[in-house]
Amino acid sequence: SRSPPGSCAPLPSSADDHTCGKRKWAVPTKMDRCLAREFLELDQNGKVQVEYVWIDSDYTDGNNFDLCSKSIVLDGAPNSLRDLPTWSYSGEEDGFAIEVVMVPRKLYRDPFRRGPNLIVLTDCYRSPVEGSGEDKGLPVSWNTRNACDAVMSRAAAEGEDVWFGIEQEYYLLDANTDWPLGWPANGFPGPQGAYFCATGAAKAPGREVAEAHVRACMYAGVKVGGLNSEVAPGQWEFQVGPATGIGPADDLWMARYLLQRVCELFQVNVSFYPKPVKDWAGIGCHTNYSTKATRGPGGFDVILAHCKRLEARHRQHMEVYGAHNELRLLGNEETQHFDSFSYAVGDRGASIRIPVKAASTGRGYYEDRRPAANMDPYLVTRYIVESTLFPEKPVPGARSKVCGTIAETDAADAAGGS
Repeated sequence: SRSPPGSCAPLPSSADDHTCGKRKWAVPTKMDRCLAREFLELDQNGKVQVEYVWIDSDYTDGNNFDLCSKSIVLDGAPNSLRDLPTWSYSGEEDGFAIEVVMVPRKLYRDPFRRGPNLIVLTDCYRSPVEGSGEDKGLPVSWNTRNACDAVMSRAAAEGEDVWFGIEQEYYLLDANTDWPLGWPANGFPGPQGAYFCATGAAKAPGREVAEAHVRACMYAGVKVGGLNSEVAPGQWEFQVGPATGIGPADDLWMARYLLQRVCELFQVNVSFYPKPVKDWAGIGCHTNYSTKATRGPGGFDVILAHCKRLEARHRQHMEVYGAHNELRLLGNEETQHFDSFSYAVGDRGASIRIPVKAASTGRGYYEDRRPAANMDPYLVTRYIVESTLFPEKPVPGARSKVCGTIAETDAADAAGGS
């Protein structure tokens, strides 16, 4: 069942109280990975382990994601998703215990077990109605993938080849103190800015974790685009995409799962909280977007038209662009204010940055700089497509705060078409 909220989010603004005084999870316990490898290299007698990964709820605490997994042993390697069974776990929705059905959606190679073993990303549904003959019921309240897939399918059917490239920022934390990795105990490092894309033991703490994670993504089949250190020590960024449709959102969730697993091995924590330390750099999830029309002749004018449509729905977008995002979007440190909207060529302080190349060539993509690091990519990419391509389709603001309201609306959308 899902974990209770808690953990240490946000991080303190002062090093004097860096343990936050909030609920802690289990004490980190370092194991000898070499001993485990002795057994992981044993012959599997033709059998295959498949790790089912699911999003157990919308968020746990805003600091991290409630990504869960368990494995099943199969008699042979599956050739496709159709060869994998639906599975279930005992969950909870609106305070009631339910049997949650997991439906396989995308296969990846397993970088931890390796060999023929796999990881599968799933989404979650209620149990089917008795006697219906179906293998699943309606989406659970935290399943935002279902409606996103419907919108992406509509875009594809109408000839709009939508591309996304997503930039995921995060902070690595000391597992015992929850203070950013590489920061002095009970203190702060030198001024931010000198750590961006920097090298050296004093400027790039956690590089081993970041590099291991990207290589795990490459092995697994996540379409990872790159890696760099950011403006504060312990702050890193990886990119997913560019890729089409729902693929980048699927890959970002899998990349987040792999990052949490890699951090588990290195015995460090990871935070996606938008403003981990007051007066220090916040972390976002900038979302780059293009369509067939923006990439074609006259694309720059289409980009400008998209920006006007996004401006008209700014409030609705901000409601689903990440919890506590108002702490990050202050109108400084290369951000626009949470309540304001702007777009401009080459301006990293705007809500929407249009690359200089797009302006000079008259076509290309643009970057939505508003999403926070803890955003749900199924919601963000869906809202962008709906607002820019299907402006006639209303986007109910009620989806933002109440998870159950989101699901009921999304389930109706998906069932009735977009």
